[in-house]
Amino acid sequence: MPSRRVGFRVMSQGSLQLLHSLALGFAISGLLVAIYRALAAKPASFRLLQGGGVVAVLAVPFLAFAAPAIIVRNTIRGRRIENRRFEFVFLATLIALIWSLMSGRVLTMMLHSFGF
Repeated sequence: MPSRRVGFRVMSQGSLQLLHSLALGFAISGLLVAIYRALAAKPASFRLLQGGGVVAVLAVPFLAFAAPAIIVRNTIRGRRIENRRFEFVFLATLIALIWSLMSGRVLTMMLHSFGF
């Protein structure tokens, strides 16, 4: 009698690549925020853009990849301290997920172009 697997499905290659990009985006985001906090002794925030001049220009690529971790941190703090509504927390989490996915895709394409 042939064996049957009930409820077992295999993820497609594209789905695995997207999951990998999402995880890579969040990992790099968290790493950048942790390094910034270790070097500057304060948490990273979007206020880096208000510094003006060279600081604001250098903050743009940093924030492009560190933003998902900053968004999630601010969302968790907002939920605890200000008791924000679920809809806003969900929307901010969705934005962080999409941002992380896109930055992970950029990093994956960069790694592939370098031969990794």
